[in-house]
Amino acid sequence: MPRPRKSSPLRRFLVFILKAGLVTGLAGTIALGVAVAISYQNLPSFAEMMKSPNGQPVEIRADDGTVIASFGPSFGEWLPYAQIPATMKNAMLAVEDRRYWYHPGIDPIGIVRSAAVNAVRGNRAQGASTITQQLARNLFLTADKAYTRKLKEVVLALAIERKFSKEAILELYLNRVYFGGGAYGIDAASRKFYGHSARRLSLEEAAIIAGLVKAPSRFSPSADAEAARRRAATVMAVMVDAGSITPAEAEAADPRTVRFVPQARPSGVRYFTDWVLAELENLTDEAAEPLQVDTTINAAGQRAAEAAIVAETPKGAQGALVALGRDGAVKAMVGGRDYMRSNYNRAVTARRQPGSAFKLFVYAAALEAGVQPEDMMEDSPVTIGNWSPKNNNGTFIGPVSVKNAFALSINTVAVKLAQQVGFDTVADMARRFGITTPIDRRPAMALGSSDVTLLEMTTAYSAVAAAGMESPPYAITRITTATGRVLYSKPATDPRLVVGPAVAAKLTEMMQAAVETGTGRAAQIGRPLAGKTGTTTSNKDGWFIGFSSGITTGVWMGRDDARVVPGLAGGRAPARAFAQYMARAVGGTAPEPLVTAVDAGGAEPDADAYGLGQGPIYYDENGNVLPPDPADEAQVPSDGRPIPRLDEQWLGRALEEEPLEQPRLDQPALAVPDQP
Repeated sequence: MPRPRKSSPLRRFLVFILKAGLVTGLAGTIALGVAVAISYQNLPSFAEMMKSPNGQPVEIRADDGTVIASFGPSFGEWLPYAQIPATMKNAMLAVEDRRYWYHPGIDPIGIVRSAAVNAVRGNRAQGASTITQQLARNLFLTADKAYTRKLKEVVLALAIERKFSKEAILELYLNRVYFGGGAYGIDAASRKFYGHSARRLSLEEAAIIAGLVKAPSRFSPSADAEAARRRAATVMAVMVDAGSITPAEAEAADPRTVRFVPQARPSGVRYFTDWVLAELENLTDEAAEPLQVDTTINAAGQRAAEAAIVAETPKGAQGALVALGRDGAVKAMVGGRDYMRSNYNRAVTARRQPGSAFKLFVYAAALEAGVQPEDMMEDSPVTIGNWSPKNNNGTFIGPVSVKNAFALSINTVAVKLAQQVGFDTVADMARRFGITTPIDRRPAMALGSSDVTLLEMTTAYSAVAAAGMESPPYAITRITTATGRVLYSKPATDPRLVVGPAVAAKLTEMMQAAVETGTGRAAQIGRPLAGKTGTTTSNKDGWFIGFSSGITTGVWMGRDDARVVPGLAGGRAPARAFAQYMARAVGGTAPEPLVTAVDAGGAEPDADAYGLGQGPIYYDENGNVLPPDPADEAQVPSDGRPIPRLDEQWLGRALEEEPLEQPRLDQPALAVPDQP
């Protein structure tokens, strides 16, 4: 009897691989079946899927309750399958899922074809998702490209196909798919782009909508109408190839004849609403329910601010404006001339040199040290090391009062005052006023050589308007859901003391002079007003910041690339834009007198604590005045008057914040002359 032949090692290996593959395949099939069965049981009903939201609608309102912007999804009328035009259904199936009526939720032929194309062109060059898979992803999953998400998508697609008919699935898809511009569903898209119901879609219109699914942003008619029309021609060619329409029908349909409804251009208020949306994440973690956000913005004032920036900003330059109420409420915000061209918010993000607008901190420090507006200074050449700052006109006028030196923005006097009180003292004063950007403590800092933001500078000036009390800027007053559930309500906050009322009053007196007789005359609006101009080297930046009748407004103009803007100066275009806005913002209200003096009989109970000429004053880490410490003999001079205690810990932290090199007399510093 012949002995059986032994199989070769290769044959045994192949048999093992085959058996292992069969076992693995069987186990995988069973696991897939179990997963599909579980998903089938957990799927919501058709009615519930009709209500499934896509994204979170957010409605932002002005201070009078009017809606200024809406974000998130928009839904049109739900169209039952029988009422959806056949051209729309055919167009979508031709470009998205040609074998829709025959596959079980996933398309094996499409998967093989996609794998072959991807192997030649690169990974994910072509997808293979069916309409059912896309529906599963849109309703239950994210756009994450991880393989685990893809597996969940397959399981859900198979379960959906088991639970609903093909007609029901297509109805869900066409009423839920995203078409760009916030429009979900064919009716929302039709109304957005054509201004009519999807029931009346022509072949060309249906082809345009069908072409949006792959790239809603790139092919959106509101973004590029010609790209949308070219895409529609491609869709109709695919429909001819699929047998959905005849060549004659495609020839008769011309996408170039489609007329789109004009889309509203985003206004300048979008700079503000973008800022609000970013802040929402810090105030609430609600991510599903529709939100209604009440803000501080004044709709009429906002329009006036946008018009002022557009009208006054020099050609080729950008402009920004921020207006704050007494308590820090943002009443207007413009981050640029045209949001459509650039959504970069220059009001809160851009860091630019403030020029002489920074002198506010120089004079505040000098007033605290005992300098008075009536004191005389000498406008004469000054040299620190090898740096000799010049006035804009290149001349010197000799004796001049501190008040007039501020009003005329005389550089030499500002530098002398800063040198007198100490450049570190000026930097610390800016810190107290809320400037958080790095401050170069070399001598040129007195003329505004350190970058700042418009919002912080405007907040600083608003503290002067509020008798030395700073209120942080805010925009959101309340957040509620569509059902009325309150998620956030702005709590009451106590303003922070920055400088004493007497110092603030004297600063106001000098700022009023700057508007009435100095560099800011173009900002006048026919009522009491205080302000300050700022212009940087070679007319690269122009500033005007001022206040009147409870509103503080800051304006900046310049180029994003920091190139020269011929003729730009703080007392020109920025001051005019300020006046144009403020005239409308405070118009109709009673003029309010400026506080330029403090009654010594009661308003200043502790003159020393507010820095009225009794030496330096010190503050704790929260900006509060430190009370005198009688137990510390070193703080009591021979005349018995207490002086504030130095908080060494706070001062140390303030210095550590600024690792910049300290001023050196043998080192040149950047000269920053000012212009009226």
